[in-house]
Amino acid sequence: MVKRSCPPCGPEPGSGGKKGRGNPVSVQLFPPELVEHIISFLPVRDIVALGQTCRYFQEVCDAEGVWRRICRRLSPRLREQGAGARPWKRAAILNYTKGLYFQAFGGRRRCLSKSVAPLLAHGYRRFLPTKDHVFILDYAGTLFFLKNALVSSTLGQIQWKRACRYVILCRGAKDFASDPRSDTVYRKYLYVLATREQPGGVGGPGGRACDCVEVYLQSSGQRVFKMTFHYSMRFKQIVLVGQETQRALLLLTEEGKIYSLVVNETQLDQPRSYTVQLALRKVSRCLPHLRVARMASNQSSTLYITDQGGVYFEVHTPGVYRDLFGTLHAFDPLDQQMPLALSLPAKILFCALGYNHLGLVDEFGRIFMQGNNRYGQLGTGDKMDRGEPTQVHYLQCPIALWCGLNHSLVLSQSSDFSKELLGCGCGAGGRLPGWPKGSASFVKLHVKVPLCACSLCSTRECLYMLSSHDIEHRPTYRDLPASRATGTSESSVGTGTSQDPGGAAQACEEYLSQIHSCPTLQDRMEKMKEIVGWMPLLAAQKDFFWEALNMLQRAAGGGGPGPAPPES
Repeated sequence: MVKRSCPPCGPEPGSGGKKGRGNPVSVQLFPPELVEHIISFLPVRDIVALGQTCRYFQEVCDAEGVWRRICRRLSPRLREQGAGARPWKRAAILNYTKGLYFQAFGGRRRCLSKSVAPLLAHGYRRFLPTKDHVFILDYAGTLFFLKNALVSSTLGQIQWKRACRYVILCRGAKDFASDPRSDTVYRKYLYVLATREQPGGVGGPGGRACDCVEVYLQSSGQRVFKMTFHYSMRFKQIVLVGQETQRALLLLTEEGKIYSLVVNETQLDQPRSYTVQLALRKVSRCLPHLRVARMASNQSSTLYITDQGGVYFEVHTPGVYRDLFGTLHAFDPLDQQMPLALSLPAKILFCALGYNHLGLVDEFGRIFMQGNNRYGQLGTGDKMDRGEPTQVHYLQCPIALWCGLNHSLVLSQSSDFSKELLGCGCGAGGRLPGWPKGSASFVKLHVKVPLCACSLCSTRECLYMLSSHDIEHRPTYRDLPASRATGTSESSVGTGTSQDPGGAAQACEEYLSQIHSCPTLQDRMEKMKEIVGWMPLLAAQKDFFWEALNMLQRAAGGGGPGPAPPES
């Protein structure tokens, strides 16, 4: 610690040589370089706490020289940084907070664990679990191949234990994708969008940097296919859609245009070369004024979000179309690429796309769900399908949203800055920890969420959470205008919660009526747990109420052989 005063070299006049008294010496008299050097040896958590004590330490602890030393200590092989306004602070925090956490659904151990962290990784930007391994892309464009240790479970199945070692798969990567289905057993190949330097022709100009798509086997990391594009084509995102024999690769250019090509995955491992045709997708051909900002896909549909926050949909099968929109009125089996615009009240920032349901988050932090609701995966409190985006009123400002086969997950942050994981839908197989029977509303899962968690993914065997804090990507939610936040009579489905601040009494009355309609005491306890999950309480308060309800439920269950609660 740096003290604000130090004892004098000799006794004060008239003090009789008494100890414990000294002339106050300001720490500001020390050379700034010396103070920064001393502070740089502190842990990152202590530096942040020290910077909150006073204005002087706030300036010193925020100096770029301090963070440069910290970054070199955390990542000795990291070279000079040149991106962003605070490159060294951003790099240090990225590497300090990086981590991949997982919780296996099967087996006896039901706790959050951390995988091996590649020392060469410059933060974590994206990750993707496959059948046997995990792939992580860092902020420097390096794609890491985390090889997993596999163990046998009590049922004789092979389960993922942890990433025990890692290798660098490739450098210069921009994005990567695999089979979009929820089951990782289908993810045989990994498609990597990268930039490569191409050698110049004979007598021609020097080498040019061209974008390419490289295909790797997920099991061994061996490259089996490569396609290179013209140097004038610059892409930033890749997604896959369709079956193995007709796998469509969708590529998003930096100008917001969508190109596609078709690959037969069953022939990729054959030693031969052939030419694939790159064509402009219909959404960019028919709507040339649109500038797509990001894409999302599943096995049979694709979703586009424009730079203005509009949403357009492609649905390729009638069954999924009926689940998403409740009708086949506008479905044309002969023109499956025709984009369909969704009607939304505000600009959409990001989305999550499941097999037959989806979630959207707008600029005000509101969550809208749409599609099949057979298992309650929309979180609306019931199991009625929704053919148009429906707001989930009791959730606001999520950090991440994920839609699986028949359940949904939301990563949110409480007012005390602690993070929690909420889930709804089918709970079979342990996919909703703490709620084996599932829930038609978003409830807090029994998962300890890392402080800097930023994204999540769930497979049949495991729940993954990626941790990496980027100081340049802060929440961009806006405050809802007063004219739209108050004075509305719209209420959430199943809860009766209105958007106006004075609707709390009406919501509580609706809660009481729902509890009163439950036939048994056990059902009332379960309903009360769901209602606690709906309420905007602090994480500690929710934990208290849930634990108290569990104690009362156990005490009531031990008093007599009451009727068993019905299956959810």
